[in-house]
Amino acid sequence: MAERILKAKKREISTKGAINQLRKSGFVPGIYYSKGKEQITFSVEEVALNKFVFTSETGIIQLSFDGEEQLGCVIKDIQFDPVTDKVVHFDVQGVTLGQLLQIELPISLVGSAIGVKDGGILQEQTHKLEVECLPRDIPQHIEVDISGLKIGESIHVRDLKLDKIEILNSEDTVIVSIVHPKVEEASESSEGITEEE
Repeated sequence: MAERILKAKKREISTKGAINQLRKSGFVPGIYYSKGKEQITFSVEEVALNKFVFTSETGIIQLSFDGEEQLGCVIKDIQFDPVTDKVVHFDVQGVTLGQLLQIELPISLVGSAIGVKDGGILQEQTHKLEVECLPRDIPQHIEVDISGLKIGESIHVRDLKLDKIEILNSEDTVIVSIVHPKVEEASESSEGITEEE
């Protein structure tokens, strides 16, 4: 489980003008919430936050306020600018040791599928899974071994066996498939007929 520190500053003013000024200064507004605790509004440097957002790894973040108070949390929601893709706002959820937590984890495919070597096409249909586990059991990602996957076969959520982690997605959710390239072949054949005519 990765655990890193993100420096933050508490903020009181939440007017639209103040938040826009904050973003222009290179900061991103955020909200910390945790069961039984008051919400905390804060801001962090955009450059520092990007290291936690644009990554394939997941883990607990220690939100550090002025180098004194530290709160363990995980990122729960991120809002991006539709034009620039910059993070414009984010929410974090506090974590308590011994208390179950729901979190999205990225999927990492490992191995070289037999079906791809035989000419099949790999289709990754699910990139993240919603899971429930204790904070100490949060992995950086969920590894899915595709080495034995043949053409026409798929891996579903029900095929995964994870220790100390419960997957909340439907058991029928398809994670990855190897499909036959017949669709592409048919397309190329029709193009060839057109050219001959």
